[in-house]
Amino acid sequence: MGAEKQSSKGQACRFCTIGLSSDMEVEVDDMTYHLNKFLVMSKSRKLHQLITEQEESEKKRKRHEQEEGESYTPHISLENFPGGPEIFEMVVKICYGVKVNLSASTAVLLRCAAEELEMTEEYSPNNLISKTENFLSHSVFSNRQETLTALKACESVSSLAESIGITKQCIDSIAAAPSLLGWPMNNIDSKKKQQNKSSKLDLTELSFPMFKRVVQAMKAAKDLSLAVVVETSLIRYAKKHVIGITSRSSTTIIASENQQRELLETIVSYLPIHNSSATTTRSLFSLLRSAIILNTSGKCRTVLEKKIGSHLEKATLDDLLIPSYSYLDETLYDIDLVERLISHFLENAAVSSPSLAVVGKLIDGVLCEIASDADLKPGRFYSLAVSLPDEARVYDDGLYRAIDIYLKSHPRILEAEREKICSVMMDFQKLSIEGCTHAAQNERLPLRAVVKVLFLEQLQLRTLVTEEDGGGETAPGEAKVVEKVVRENQVLRLDMDAMRTRLYHLEREYMNLKEAVIAKFDKERLYVANARTRKWSISKKFGCKVKTSHEAKMVDRRCQRR
Repeated sequence: MGAEKQSSKGQACRFCTIGLSSDMEVEVDDMTYHLNKFLVMSKSRKLHQLITEQEESEKKRKRHEQEEGESYTPHISLENFPGGPEIFEMVVKICYGVKVNLSASTAVLLRCAAEELEMTEEYSPNNLISKTENFLSHSVFSNRQETLTALKACESVSSLAESIGITKQCIDSIAAAPSLLGWPMNNIDSKKKQQNKSSKLDLTELSFPMFKRVVQAMKAAKDLSLAVVVETSLIRYAKKHVIGITSRSSTTIIASENQQRELLETIVSYLPIHNSSATTTRSLFSLLRSAIILNTSGKCRTVLEKKIGSHLEKATLDDLLIPSYSYLDETLYDIDLVERLISHFLENAAVSSPSLAVVGKLIDGVLCEIASDADLKPGRFYSLAVSLPDEARVYDDGLYRAIDIYLKSHPRILEAEREKICSVMMDFQKLSIEGCTHAAQNERLPLRAVVKVLFLEQLQLRTLVTEEDGGGETAPGEAKVVEKVVRENQVLRLDMDAMRTRLYHLEREYMNLKEAVIAKFDKERLYVANARTRKWSISKKFGCKVKTSHEAKMVDRRCQRR
């Protein structure tokens, strides 16, 4: 349209080169445009008023100063123009009749620019406001992806776009079109989908206030089909803008910790109450970890814990091993959090036996991981171990393994605490044959627990022998296991009998030795008492006094002098 030159002030200048004279100047930011006054004034009421006011003011000044000279060239300065020089140049092209290719983003900025310049239909027919509105109505709001692009463009001119209603139109269009977010309601060819994937703009590109308004509009629609879209878009927005949710580096512009906390609390508050297939348990755990790190409100963390607890069977061991960030908690992992998740899981009335068994195996894995923590108190280990009902475990081998690790890592706990921890397995009836064999040889278990294990082994062996005598067939592999267990059980029984006999003899020897020592001590004490009594009675009878050793030495010395 025009040629660009450098002015003496260091500003770039644009001159119209279509044959019309340039008799006015318009300055937008650091760009100055030399334009035809008549064409611009015929389209914009605002520019017409500004130019007219300047010319009248200049005429009055010349008339007052009685000056004559060159004709006056109006100079208009437009500050904070919507879209800057680029959009103003497009406005000028439209005024000059040059064809301009519109897009969703440029149409929004041109609509705001036309509003700023008052390019209304009343002032001039077929003006810029009507052209941009027709384009937005027919080509943008009817297209889902274009609507989101237009909404993104509204952020740079938020106040003006809000006042003329473009922002609300975009949000309403998005709320009525869930497939805009990249999850189409209808089936689309996968190849076409992959081609358009790179060019798609999703809700994560929006600023937080704009994103918040879109989600509010979706929830207000009360459309069940939008629930999945809302939940998925919330999780994706959190992954992109909340630091720490994903291992990838975040590109968020929300740098303040308070803003991060507010964003996460808002996202969690908008999550649907019931989980859907769109949100994985791992994603919820990622949100929970970030909520703990950012120290969000208790309500925010409770919502996440309840959502996770309702589907705890879908969690993994790594999900539950959340480090403890509290200065008051000395343990390596947050055990109280695991107990709360179990409580929320058991509150669900629809808990099935398979789900309960999966959670039981999962908690046994957690117990094995935390058992080696030197700062883990026996009471806390016991509390987590008994947090699930008995029917959650088909076999107690995993629980026994955790107890064995704990006793090995904490050899100095009291005997009462040791027995309390072992009481979690009650009577050891759910231990497998391998587990019973290991427990019978485990020196870390209390003696009472070992006796229970041996007793149960006897019952199991009797049952197996009875079944075999009754004509039941036993597999070759099972028979070998039974024979091995019988031999080991006999050896253990003999060892325990020998241990009891040895202990009995030691106790008898100790008691005999104790009685002999006491008798000897009593005899010596009696002899000393009798000797003292006899010495006193003799001295009293003969009226003499027994000299001490010191007095006897003094008498001997006197005799030697004489």
